[in-house]
Amino acid sequence: MPALIIIVLLLVLMWVLLIRPQRRRQSEQEQLLSNLQIGDEVVTAGGLYGRIEDVRDAEVVVEIAPGTSVRIAKRAVAGIITEEEEDEELEEAEEPEEAEEPEEEPELEAAAEPEEEGEEPELEASEAKQRG
Repeated sequence: MPALIIIVLLLVLMWVLLIRPQRRRQSEQEQLLSNLQIGDEVVTAGGLYGRIEDVRDAEVVVEIAPGTSVRIAKRAVAGIITEEEEDEELEEAEEPEEAEEPEEEPELEAAAEPEEEGEEPELEASEAKQRG
């Protein structure tokens, strides 16, 4: 009897943690696709941003650049971009990224200098181990 209770509890737990959230996401996506309107800013699953020009049964025509329109499947629309999200993206893009220049290692410069005749090069510990 206790084994049956454990199995039932595991099934309920799996339903609550896996199946229910997936159904909720699926219904939200279906609602999003049914509410697409001309003029909405969207992002596709492939990462294209654009404005909807035409909505058909299973397709959407999206303008991705001035004068450039593409026809995509409705189910490829990942989300609608709101003005707030667009403003946040512009702010992030305006922030300059500091490019770090890699510093040259002094060891490499020293190794590149020619050595005088008769002197043997000094081996580092790792090189000495490799050579035996």
